[in-house]
Amino acid sequence: MTVHIQAEKLCVEFPIYENSHRSLKNTVMHLSTGGRIGMNANQHPVVRALNEIDFEIREGDRVGLVGHNGSGKTTLLRVLSGVYAPVRGRLSMSGRVASLLDVSMGMDPDATGFENIYLRGIMDGLLPAIIRAKTDEIADFTGLGDYLNLPVRTYSSGMLLRLAFAISTSVEADILVMDEWLSVGDAEFSEKAQSRLDVLVSKAAILVIASHDPKLIAKVCNRRIHLEHGVILSDEKLDPVASDAAATA
Repeated sequence: MTVHIQAEKLCVEFPIYENSHRSLKNTVMHLSTGGRIGMNANQHPVVRALNEIDFEIREGDRVGLVGHNGSGKTTLLRVLSGVYAPVRGRLSMSGRVASLLDVSMGMDPDATGFENIYLRGIMDGLLPAIIRAKTDEIADFTGLGDYLNLPVRTYSSGMLLRLAFAISTSVEADILVMDEWLSVGDAEFSEKAQSRLDVLVSKAAILVIASHDPKLIAKVCNRRIHLEHGVILSDEKLDPVASDAAATA
């Protein structure tokens, strides 16, 4: 199986539900740095977060998405993760997708740590037998010990992130989608998490990451897509030698 992503005239719109011209004007003002304002087929105002974009990402690509807040980066990541569906255009993807957009998403505060491992595994489409086989490894990685028998609502924010990170990074994927590089926990756990994330990224056939850090993009990616107002301004290859120099500058 060849891992790939291809988008043709991909369009994502969000309707604006307002009752007055004044409130609509205020909404447009607040959204002026985001997607473009337009009308849908029924002449209702919408924010066009992605405006008929075309791209192809092939096996081996490490793509960095750049652009200001509201440029469409996170919207595109959510489309690739299956959170948003395009209103027009075509998206073709081949390969298993793992999303690290919100590692705490789907955690049940009243369920125990062990129960959340199982619940998140089901959400990620894993068979119960596979989840059971991974549970001990996930539990050991968290370092939470007996706390895994307690409801996660009793956890500190750091403990919750440990559990969520361990679960989210336990499954190898063909396509890895990330919004910024994850940094989790105290120094000791963060070092362990960094090593695990490096392995996960190296094994993925395709990486798509959005970031405001140019050094990170230069270090990790071999390609950079610049989005503004929901359109692609540029799509360029990054020189590995130049990337290394920029990362260490």
